[in-house]
Amino acid sequence: MPEAVHSPIAAVDSLDHDGQGVARVDGKAIFIEGALPGERVEYSSYRRKPSFEKALVGRIHKASGLRVTPRCPHYAACGGCSMQHLDSTAQTSIKQRVLEDDFWHLARLRPEVIYPPITGPAWGYRYRARLSVRHVQKKGGVLVGFRERRSSYVVDMGQCEVVPPHVSALIMPLRAMISRMSIPDRLPQIEVAIGDVQTALVFRHIEALNANDEALLRTFADEHKVTVYLQPKGPETVHLLHPADAEPLYYTLPEFGLKMQFRPIDFTQVNHGINRMLLRRAMKLLDPQPGERIADMFCGIGNFTLPIARSGATVVGVEGSKALVDRALLNAELNGLADRTEFGVSNLFEATEESLAALGHFDRMLIDPPREGAAELCKALGADAPRRIVYVSCSPATLARDAAILVHEKGYVLKGAGIANMFPQTSHVESIALFERN
Repeated sequence: MPEAVHSPIAAVDSLDHDGQGVARVDGKAIFIEGALPGERVEYSSYRRKPSFEKALVGRIHKASGLRVTPRCPHYAACGGCSMQHLDSTAQTSIKQRVLEDDFWHLARLRPEVIYPPITGPAWGYRYRARLSVRHVQKKGGVLVGFRERRSSYVVDMGQCEVVPPHVSALIMPLRAMISRMSIPDRLPQIEVAIGDVQTALVFRHIEALNANDEALLRTFADEHKVTVYLQPKGPETVHLLHPADAEPLYYTLPEFGLKMQFRPIDFTQVNHGINRMLLRRAMKLLDPQPGERIADMFCGIGNFTLPIARSGATVVGVEGSKALVDRALLNAELNGLADRTEFGVSNLFEATEESLAALGHFDRMLIDPPREGAAELCKALGADAPRRIVYVSCSPATLARDAAILVHEKGYVLKGAGIANMFPQTSHVESIALFERN
């Protein structure tokens, strides 16, 4: 009779930035997907290195009181979420701890004040998504959804709990419709973008569509009340298919009396409700005053620029993408703020003291960079730097790195920081910090 094989057991003491349980076994760090702090679990390693292992959770011998049953039936396979097995309130607390730990371990800083977390609905919040499409004959045809964890395969899914219900309800009809097209294996992805009154689907297609394909898409758009765009090549080729008279996508910021237009592939915040609350906090911390000159770095389509301009200040928005700057200019005009705003195209990842000084004096500054952060911009701040900076971040690690520059090299004080749970059920951490100097 073969000898029984026993999986190793570990005591989990923390979570890492990716939401994996962290245990120590014989001095080696074991990162266990699906495990929670306080648990004793069996695990199976799928990657071994001299100083760490990556593993999957097996049998749970002692469960955490914070463990919950995942809401989505596809959670075990889908790579779209990583924390559905953890209570939603606990997710927020853990993300706050991640931010504080990064400040301390990477920058030796502690904020003077920890702001209350910004939270909202835990489900149906995701107003942007990129769905992969794969034609898999042995699975019965076309799959539409997110990729499997640690894999390029697409999950065989029929629903999604983090997108709005009306988008989740499109998954099976999309699978059926694409199966009937002439090139079901040449449509690799569908970009979903939702505005206040419209849902747009951008179909990326590697080969040309025929007349029947376009007819199927038009019928789908009419039946499901969506707007269909096509993307035959790069982002610049995105164009409207149906309905021909569809109005532009937009979202509103009622607190500031703003209507923000955007194209379906433009960067906009995934979570509209959290974006509104984050804007409210950013405006409170920045405290723009009439007559001041304020910079909005990495301004995008003007999401922060125009609320700042509503205060009566003059705002200079700078962004590396000309397409986004064009949208910001349009939004300023549509909202009657063209006279209080200026926009420029510049690669802020290559900012220098000279290039920043050429923009003129700023009383205050808001920085909202991508995950790479704003190290060169922070280094470029000179003697005439703004006395107050509000930094909105989607990466606590790069925020901590840039905070070290601002505090240890530029003389700022980290007055406060906190998180915004922009992506519930995932390990993604959005945060906001306030820096001041005399």
